Amino acid sequence: MKDYLLNTVIALILLSIHAADAQNLKSKSVAFDVNLTDSKNLKSGSVPFIEWIEPANETVFLTEKKLFSKLKISSSSSISSVKLNLHEHTDANMRGFVAKDASLRGSMSVKPEENQQQEMTIERDITMMDGINVLEVVVENVDGVVSKSFRIVHVGETALADAAKLHRKDRAVFFLSDNFDNWSDLVNPIYDGRTIASMLEKYYGFEIELIENPSQDVIFSKLREYSEMEYAPLDQLMVFFAGHGYFVEGFKEGFVVVKESLKDDPGKTSYVSYNRLRNILNVIPSEHVFLMMDVCFGGTFDNAIATSRSAEIYEEVSQSDYILRKLSVKTRKYLTSGGKEYVSDGIPGKHSPFAKNVVDALNSFGGSDGILTLNEIYSYVEKLTPEPRIGKFGDNAPGSEFVFVVK
Repeated sequence: MKDYLLNTVIALILLSIHAADAQNLKSKSVAFDVNLTDSKNLKSGSVPFIEWIEPANETVFLTEKKLFSKLKISSSSSISSVKLNLHEHTDANMRGFVAKDASLRGSMSVKPEENQQQEMTIERDITMMDGINVLEVVVENVDGVVSKSFRIVHVGETALADAAKLHRKDRAVFFLSDNFDNWSDLVNPIYDGRTIASMLEKYYGFEIELIENPSQDVIFSKLREYSEMEYAPLDQLMVFFAGHGYFVEGFKEGFVVVKESLKDDPGKTSYVSYNRLRNILNVIPSEHVFLMMDVCFGGTFDNAIATSRSAEIYEEVSQSDYILRKLSVKTRKYLTSGGKEYVSDGIPGKHSPFAKNVVDALNSFGGSDGILTLNEIYSYVEKLTPEPRIGKFGDNAPGSEFVFVVK
């Protein structure tokens, strides 16, 4: 009896560790069931793992009823069965989804083939119904251990709801520098940043944080805080830098100049490397991250611009469809005040040329629909000299966007 209890405790610890590993950003909805009445179910490491490839987001918005799904399933013990269940669900208990709480709309069994006993990939086009659908995947292995995961899919009128009323939060953190220990001081970065931040907070409902004249350590500590926050699928994060920028031709790399940056620093260790900044922003768990930079050589944030010129083309679609489609895929976008050159700080108290045009764009409120997109902001700044740059980085998904929705 003592041996049985000891084995049970050990198995539960192993299962909890394995479950924690499986709770990755793209598959938050994994749950596990295990039958402890049979000792064979206590084998370590036997929990089936479900990885969502498509759709990656836990919540999906569709205007059409077809959903393409792709999953990878693996288990150290042979997979005995896989089921895809489609449920109808309501807003009231959507987040606390339990299959027995929702009516079953359809079910599909997938039988593993001889060469798929421990690893298999499933690709299916699944027809959804209007309203809120829950696509549940149930995997069981020969040890009797069951894994479950789901995706919430909004279809039809639900998906065309007013974007301002969706369950979402917009945040923005501003790093503003006008006073330096070893570089010449600037006149407008803090003024520019405060103005833009105030408009985002007042008119677009952003939660704002201003960091003025930060050190390198303060910047990285603050970015770490944002990387440890929890984000809902439609949440957005904007990161804004204003101040000095620098480019080292020998490294083919740009840098943000911080308060303590040294002029005589061959390795540029007292600066914030664009490469490091790009990697940090890419792994922040928010699905939608946008970087805006009003610094010299800001365009070299993009590796391609460090050696050549690039451009971005956007597709025209209806606004209601556009917003929900864009917020259903991962966003990693940037907009900088220039490319591989110096940019003007402007006249004291008059904003930099770039910041002035961004303020003008925010004052447009996106036109009659109350939705301002990056494409629309770019239209306000694209004729400046030097030419501002807009683009993508990291894990940006095709067709992504960052939107500013008037309150």
